[in-house]
Amino acid sequence: MSWVVGSLAFWLGSWWVNARLSALKGSRIAALVVPSLFGISLLVLWQGMVRGFDINPVLLPAPSDIAVKFANSLPILWIDFVQTFVKGALSGYVIGCGAAFLTAIIVDRSPFLQKGVLPVGNFVAALPIIGMAPIMVMWFGFDWQSKAAIVVVMVFFPMLVNTVQGMQASEAMQRDLMHTYAATYGQSLRKLRLPAAMPFIFNGLKISSTLALIGAIVAEFFGSPIKGMGFRISTEVGRLALDMVWAEIAVAAIAGSAFYGIVAMIEKAVTFWHPSQRRG
Repeated sequence: MSWVVGSLAFWLGSWWVNARLSALKGSRIAALVVPSLFGISLLVLWQGMVRGFDINPVLLPAPSDIAVKFANSLPILWIDFVQTFVKGALSGYVIGCGAAFLTAIIVDRSPFLQKGVLPVGNFVAALPIIGMAPIMVMWFGFDWQSKAAIVVVMVFFPMLVNTVQGMQASEAMQRDLMHTYAATYGQSLRKLRLPAAMPFIFNGLKISSTLALIGAIVAEFFGSPIKGMGFRISTEVGRLALDMVWAEIAVAAIAGSAFYGIVAMIEKAVTFWHPSQRRG
């Protein structure tokens, strides 16, 4: 029980420290330390509970066991990362979001398309991935192309809906002023509508960044070459190698968080003028 008592003591101590740090408003150090310390305390609590209660590693391996497996499986994890994230998720993300952005500009100019495409988009966005994945595998094969196609379908309509809403975010008085200046649609788009739409566009990009990786991993459950995060997870679960499963989950979590963070950093640089980016 010493493992349990020690981990609980560490967790409570971390909670106390985080509560004090959270009170420091505007502190950049606190903004970094609080989530880091909270995550470490959860890992310590997890380790202590597994060791203290002697939980079967098949049910729940300890973080230390997962870390050892992670370190010993770096070549395999890298191959799976490239297959799933770089080839499947990232390529589908770029194609899907790019196509959605161009489509949004076309839809923005047509009230008919606004009334026709957006309801269809909401319907397609609600389709379950487990229904689309087998179809895409039959159409595009078992390699990364079918996973990229699924990602395109998953990210296209969330990006489209957010971008179209952003195009309409500018005020009527501002649009009338551009019309008074005899601005063309292209000039109005560059000078007014796109800048006003940037928060919405980046909101769609951030939502799509999480959907892309999830879609690529789940799609691999329905057919893939002998590599990829989804393939590895489904295979290792069948072998009861849960430490490898958790190692793949850790890679996916790190990749997804880093991807989301990069998009958020770009958003902060582009929309520095927006009230949501101001501190204090």
